[in-house]
Amino acid sequence: MAAPEGDAGIAAGTRDVSRVKGRAFEAVCLAATSAGLVAVLILLLFVAADAFRPFSADPGWGLVYFLTLVVPVLGLAGYYYLSDEPAGEVAYATAGIPVVGLLAAGAMVVLVVELITIIELFATVLAAGLALAAIALHARLRRKAALERLGVMILAPTVAIFGVPPAEVVTLLNWAAGELGAGTLVTTRVTSLRELVMMAPVLPADWILLVLSLTLPVAGGFGLLVARRRDSRRDGLAFLGGAVAVAAAGLVAGPLTGLGAEGWVIASTFTLPPLAVYVEGVLRRREGVAGLVFPVVLVGGVLLGAVLVRQLGFAAPDPWLDPAFILDVPSRTPEDAGIYPALVGSVMMMVVIVVAIFPVGVGAAIYLEEYAPSSGLAGKVVTLIEINIGNLAGVPSVVYGLLGLALFIRVVNFPTGTVIVGALAVGLLILPIVIISAQEAIRAVPDSHRQASYGMGATRWQTVRRVVLPQALPGILTGTILALGRAIGETAPLLMVGLAASVRLAPNGFFDLGAAMPRQILTWSSEFEAAFRHGVLAAGVVTLVAVLIIMNATAIVIRNKYQREA
Repeated sequence: MAAPEGDAGIAAGTRDVSRVKGRAFEAVCLAATSAGLVAVLILLLFVAADAFRPFSADPGWGLVYFLTLVVPVLGLAGYYYLSDEPAGEVAYATAGIPVVGLLAAGAMVVLVVELITIIELFATVLAAGLALAAIALHARLRRKAALERLGVMILAPTVAIFGVPPAEVVTLLNWAAGELGAGTLVTTRVTSLRELVMMAPVLPADWILLVLSLTLPVAGGFGLLVARRRDSRRDGLAFLGGAVAVAAAGLVAGPLTGLGAEGWVIASTFTLPPLAVYVEGVLRRREGVAGLVFPVVLVGGVLLGAVLVRQLGFAAPDPWLDPAFILDVPSRTPEDAGIYPALVGSVMMMVVIVVAIFPVGVGAAIYLEEYAPSSGLAGKVVTLIEINIGNLAGVPSVVYGLLGLALFIRVVNFPTGTVIVGALAVGLLILPIVIISAQEAIRAVPDSHRQASYGMGATRWQTVRRVVLPQALPGILTGTILALGRAIGETAPLLMVGLAASVRLAPNGFFDLGAAMPRQILTWSSEFEAAFRHGVLAAGVVTLVAVLIIMNATAIVIRNKYQREA
């Protein structure tokens, strides 16, 4: 039946208007987005060209790597994008997992070298493991003694790791007593298991201690995952044995590769087990198997190119960003300048931020979503708090720097420019972001799951711990990692709390003076010599951007993985 003339006119007019305006809006948005992306890409290309100086190499060097590396990699990437998207995801994951693992291994090397010794790490891990074993044994033998288990959960780690009372508490009490003229207050204490291990007259070699304190826990966790996936304890034990064997091979492979036995153990522990578990999952699901070719082509292209340029005698480029730049300290000459102390400072700041901010942010989100009242006067107060948390996420970073200056330096009397002050000031900046992202993740858990848990007799805390948090954890981790990515690039709060512009010694503790990568880059930008302002600065920016990209890529992989499983 034909439509009335008036209705047809209205319908035609509506259709014409929506198409024109909609398409114009779409075109403007696309153009604006493309212009922004192209501008950022051009800027990054300029920075990368200054950092790597590719034109300082022979033209033949570039041609060889273009043919052996760039063309095959771009060809495979194009094939995955157009024809096999699951394979593309597998390709990028298998290429990215070793990079993330090496980044984690580098952070562990920094911690082992600068903060604690290998013996301290071994003693701490051993004491913590025995404390956890005691808690688990009590839970098995005394299932209904919840109050008693709470005491065990407090006393076991305290006795095993810190001693009774802890040495720091004894020092503080004796200092306070001395200030009051009361002499020494505490003269005896129970020595912790950690301290006893560290006082042992004979201990195995450092690489064996690393295998026991790092490889066993990490490979054990992945082995447990394999055992659950395959429903086979034998497969899990085989995975654990293989990982330990590969790490132990560092006694021979470490010196051959230039990493040393300890470096091999750390690098293999953080790269090979997660890569092996991921590849095993791909082969078991038989989805995106073609993506496993990508890392082979990538590594093969690099090796083939290296062999060809050596045989043909082509000179390689002389980049500013090389291993020496990562491992050297700042210098007055641009050729000798490095970013190592600032890199160590940034890693230590991230450790403080994670330890201090993550529990507070997630705990606040759990309270606001699961426990906070939603009605009455208390509900209005909670609503006001949530509104202010949202507003705090948009406050300029310099304000948090002033807050850190007033709170941690003026009130708490922390030393100016120390790592912990910079970390806490930046941590305040990302705390609202962590809370909001955790709230969104918890809110996304369907209420039907909570009701089902309550229907089975679980308490609210049991529902939160066993139902809500496991489902919300991927979103919480994703939001936290993205917030950490912002934290590692912030400069204004560090300026306000007096973080050093440049230091020649990496900090050995959280209360030492330190620098950070963005603060060091800002310093190089004001140097008089052009080599600092272009070459060294560009190398620092590429290092910082690489860390940011790796962190963001990790967040994306975690999100995609758990979304697929959901």
